[in-house]
Amino acid sequence: MAAGDATRALIRLGAGDNVLVARVPLLLGQRLESEGLTVRAQVPAGHKIAATAIAQGSPIVKYGTVIGVAARDIAAGEHVHAHNVALPEIGADPGFGRDVRPVDFVPPEKRATFMGIVRPGGRVATRNFIGLIASVNCSATVIHKVAEWFTPERLAEYPNVDGVVAFAHTSGCGMSSPSLHFDVLRRTLAGYARHPNLAGTVIVGLGCERNQVPELLESQGLAEGPRLRSFVMQEAGGTRATIAAGIAAVQAMLPAANAVTRVPVSASHLKIGLECGGSDGFSGISANPALGAAMDILVRHGGTAILSETPEIHGVEHLLTRRAVSPEVGRKLLERLDWWNGYAKGQHGQYNGVVGPGNQAGGLANIVEKSLGSAMKAGTTPLRAVYEYAEPVEESGFVFMDSPGFDPVATTGQIAGGANLICFTTGRGSMFGSKPAPTIKLATNTPMFRRLSEDMDVNCGEVIDGTLTVPEMGERIFAHILRVASGERTRSEELGLGDHEFVPWHLGIVS
Repeated sequence: MAAGDATRALIRLGAGDNVLVARVPLLLGQRLESEGLTVRAQVPAGHKIAATAIAQGSPIVKYGTVIGVAARDIAAGEHVHAHNVALPEIGADPGFGRDVRPVDFVPPEKRATFMGIVRPGGRVATRNFIGLIASVNCSATVIHKVAEWFTPERLAEYPNVDGVVAFAHTSGCGMSSPSLHFDVLRRTLAGYARHPNLAGTVIVGLGCERNQVPELLESQGLAEGPRLRSFVMQEAGGTRATIAAGIAAVQAMLPAANAVTRVPVSASHLKIGLECGGSDGFSGISANPALGAAMDILVRHGGTAILSETPEIHGVEHLLTRRAVSPEVGRKLLERLDWWNGYAKGQHGQYNGVVGPGNQAGGLANIVEKSLGSAMKAGTTPLRAVYEYAEPVEESGFVFMDSPGFDPVATTGQIAGGANLICFTTGRGSMFGSKPAPTIKLATNTPMFRRLSEDMDVNCGEVIDGTLTVPEMGERIFAHILRVASGERTRSEELGLGDHEFVPWHLGIVS
């Protein structure tokens, strides 16, 4: 059965699958004549039932892939979920480059365009903010107070400026330096400071922190000028004086920031961070593969798709290494997973098989099933590069960035790496937004889209409903991306989200 066949209660994803997905809630004792099954339990929409009897220890197959093994004998028509599914053995042949297929690139002169803001040096912005960055949590209040001063009324004479936003965090001191955590924090802050969606940046420190502002600038190749100012509270006269200095610095930047004009630019300038949160059993059937189809279009037009959330490819990494353009790229991905093996050892986290309560309620039994759907966001084009967290993304096409699965942390790394737009799939309903790169939220199912219509941008549930195919939904998503990149506001922007979703990856001890 095709995912879009709305005339039937069950979805068969692969000819060899021994589980079926409930398109609608199923009742105990309900007879499903099309499959010759009697339902043996209450089964929520998005969950699985056994298409046939499955003996204990036998593989459970979905999407034509083993997602687990039967923890006990499972009868035909029985609910198949975490209570009777054990993790499969993880570690398939990486097969470096086995599935690489050449990309049918659209000629440059025929590529899709959007209305972007071209910065000095040629980088292209989708939004036009002024940003305030704290070097340490101790200066977080100052940058928030500066941002709060610039009310909509005070910004009214600068209609081309999207806002003044504060990027505060909980680190910067009480940390080891040098250390991986220290390097990652500085790389993340610098990535935001030089992001094309910021027309100007003000960096504020306290003065006695580990992450000293002068050394931050020097180590990251940042130089003060009309678009970058910095202040140290202990040298500027304290809290009140630094707030006043920050306000004055932003005021000085506003005229130049406002003097921008959107012009037609190639879609090749788009760098899109791919994210999923609050996933459900429909994520891998509708929104994720549809987003993957949109990313295949984007790559054909010269753009860049950034897949992240390393714990959410665990168990299916071979699907990516087989698309790696070289063994070196494939091995780099496996090296990041090896690092995670040590990092997560002994912890009761997602990487070790335990998905979140929302994922389980949505029909996902374990991390392998979740990862299988998650990886679909990346489409089918070759994996061209693997980056560490918040590293500048310089390669075009499909790339991977190491990050946790926690949405704000993963997205912060993508934006620091240069993503100028985020596409976020959700089945349970994630209330997420980001600045300075806007977030488009893609709903996996129609009931949730309707219930949370103020938060969702695109209803990929039409694939489940049978009104659109995955490729057609991919085309719709790509068209929506171009409109948002041109300035159309997303639902999260209309709600004012993004001021508190800047969350750099905290890797080290606090001392």
